[in-house]
Amino acid sequence: MPTSGAARSTPISSNDEWRRERVAANRRRQIRELAFRLLFQVDVGKLPMADVAASFREAVPRDRTDTRLEEAAIRLAEMAVEHLGEVDEMIQGAAEKWPLERLAAVDRNIMRLAVTEMLYGHDVPPSVAINEAVELAKKYGTEDSGRFVNGVLGAVARTHCASEESTTGEKPEATPGDSAGQAA
Repeated sequence: MPTSGAARSTPISSNDEWRRERVAANRRRQIRELAFRLLFQVDVGKLPMADVAASFREAVPRDRTDTRLEEAAIRLAEMAVEHLGEVDEMIQGAAEKWPLERLAAVDRNIMRLAVTEMLYGHDVPPSVAINEAVELAKKYGTEDSGRFVNGVLGAVARTHCASEESTTGEKPEATPGDSAGQAA
């Protein structure tokens, strides 16, 4: 606890800005997780996105006045469904040894969501989409899911997101030692 005469090392405005950024990042993570769960239901249940979204909206407690989080998750899942064919081709191209239908449903849908964000999420750098997907894979997938998802998404990013490196200076690739060829 600083004394009354102690100098503050970080200005209050910086702390407030940092706190707002953390809250925003946490909200985006929640949106991704909800969108993954919606997309998983569409895929595994062979259900139309509209039906899954309607059921999801009905499940939101009636006393909630702010449903922006849920609506953002629905929009993200809808975007993934809208671009499913193109996204699946990219995943299949990066995971040549693993036919899409043989991939674990958790891994498949996490990667679908991440590729959608990489290509159509205007403010989501590929490196962020990959990191968030790996975290979801560790939470919902198998012991090997994180490495597998990282390898496949790194290959997709290198092939389809080359412009990120030239505009941000970041390299959109998997961490060393990870490979799309590893078993899921």
